[in-house]
Amino acid sequence: MMRKKRTALIIFLLLIVLAAAAVAGWMFYKEKNKTVNVHEPRPLTKVESVAEPKDRYDVIVAGTDPEGVAASISAARNGLSVLLVDGREREILGGLMTLGWLNSLDLNYSPEQPKLSGKLNFLNKGIFQEWYDRIEGTSFDVNTAANAFYEMVKDEPNIDLMMKVRSMEPVVGTWKPAAAIEGIRIVDAGGTAHEVKAGAVIDATQDADIAALAGAPYTIGRQDIGRPQDQMAVTLVFKMSGVTQKVWDSFANIGDGTGIDSMSAWGFLKAREYVSSNPERVGIRALNVGRQNDDTILINAMHIFGIDPLNPASVQEALEIGTKEAPLIVDYLRKTYKELKDVEFAGVAPELYVRETRHIEGEYRLTTVDVVDNRDFWDAIAYGSYKVDIQRLNAQDRGAIVVAPEQYGVPFRTLVPLGVDNLLVVGRAASFDTIPHGSARVIPLGMATGEAAGAAVKLAAERSLSFRELSQSKEGIVELRERLTKQGMELTRAKFETPAYAKHKYYKGLLAAVSMSLTFGGDHNDAWNLDGIATAGQFANNMQMVKTVHADFFGGNPYEAIADLDEPAKLPLTLEQLAYTVCLSAGLSVEPQGALTELKNRGWLAESTLAEIEDTEELKVGEVFSLVRDVVEFAVGVVYE
Repeated sequence: MMRKKRTALIIFLLLIVLAAAAVAGWMFYKEKNKTVNVHEPRPLTKVESVAEPKDRYDVIVAGTDPEGVAASISAARNGLSVLLVDGREREILGGLMTLGWLNSLDLNYSPEQPKLSGKLNFLNKGIFQEWYDRIEGTSFDVNTAANAFYEMVKDEPNIDLMMKVRSMEPVVGTWKPAAAIEGIRIVDAGGTAHEVKAGAVIDATQDADIAALAGAPYTIGRQDIGRPQDQMAVTLVFKMSGVTQKVWDSFANIGDGTGIDSMSAWGFLKAREYVSSNPERVGIRALNVGRQNDDTILINAMHIFGIDPLNPASVQEALEIGTKEAPLIVDYLRKTYKELKDVEFAGVAPELYVRETRHIEGEYRLTTVDVVDNRDFWDAIAYGSYKVDIQRLNAQDRGAIVVAPEQYGVPFRTLVPLGVDNLLVVGRAASFDTIPHGSARVIPLGMATGEAAGAAVKLAAERSLSFRELSQSKEGIVELRERLTKQGMELTRAKFETPAYAKHKYYKGLLAAVSMSLTFGGDHNDAWNLDGIATAGQFANNMQMVKTVHADFFGGNPYEAIADLDEPAKLPLTLEQLAYTVCLSAGLSVEPQGALTELKNRGWLAESTLAEIEDTEELKVGEVFSLVRDVVEFAVGVVYE
């Protein structure tokens, strides 16, 4: 009996050893081949449109970008009749990804990642995950992506697809208290007009075109922080050919922060030294490289400034600027990197990559504090974790990573625009403030909002609720979240430690400062410098930005406060100098020595904040942010919390 037990134990141990060896062998094979693209080129599948639309559908989805594809599939799987319609002269589905050639994904990784499987755990599962499982990886071949989108739409018999319509605009009824969309007026590719009725419309256009035409309120660019003339640069992606496996592998030896996997490359930091032919209008950053299956690569690096993406003439100008600059950039890269000496310029994307235009005002507006604080919401229908990435605004700006969140929720209320019923807005133009939009704009999250919208149409119809009423119904949202979970979405909050910055004694002040764009944390949330010593010059810059955000309350000039100081950028900030700068920013006529008393008499500074200052002759950055928070709360009436 003992011998049998011993033999069984030996066999068991041998099986464990063999299993471990198999796992080790698989991991070695995977590591050895991690840069190899094993995928073959695929031709594009021809997209077929219906000859003409029906008179009525349960829901019309406007826009065939990924968000619109997800919305239409979700609605169809919920048993609704769907018209998916696009008005941008497109031959294929996928929009920004497949025609703007944005083929490297900005992903929302879960804070909880598997240790051994090697499979990435995304916050956005559901329809996004289905599509992702059909493509090559974190970067993809645009033909593969377009075909996957079309195959998923084609598999749903409830979807009618109409491409290349000449125009589409909402049919709006005059209801009270809000207008209501009753359908879409379409002029098809042949010039025939159709008025198509629908129980609901989902606006999945990149710029919320349908919502804007229907009268939904919105802000433009960075208007919510006082800079409506500013928005992130647009990009024209360009292609390079001749990138064989040997060339691809050589990128790993560049050494200036450049890295690769099988489909993506990043870095090429010397690219930032490129001097463009028109520096005020176009420049480049470090490269984001997405591989194709035909020995070509797509480069997302070009920044084009001063473009109004809502103006077709301005968009055309951007295309012309980018088309002229792209071969010059390629020539520079070939001369700068020996690894690229044999590659060739192979053209530019058919469409412009636009990051920011309209921000719809909805039942709730996602705030900077929500993202920095990693907030969850009772009506969260999607989650994000991608860093808040603010690309360059102009030739002088360098861009910034504001914060790298762990996980924040996106409320259903952000999809429900004010002023118009029967309408949901999904994707980057939903109700997000401009700073959190730097994270929430990414496509996987947008597809999650689309999937949620498709399911919400069904639920609202069943309960005879408007979307506005549904957005206020705790019971209804519980049901929506349950249905989305059954569809494969992940709507539970992961476990993660509270970030160190959120435990800091000056955290409340930090929230205010980030919300007004006074500071940023960088890729690792370590650039806040809360315990560093503030300077007089730095604070004048801070108050200039506060003045920009709250222009109605600060009509003075903060730089007058440092006009007589020697090297204010190096001079530690005192409490009296801070008070003097605040007073002059507010247009108050005071002497430097009386400014602090003035602010105290006005009640603009909290005694508790003043009591925590360690040294009034050398204020810390965090102390400054806390004092600014007080000023904005008590003088302006705005609290960032």
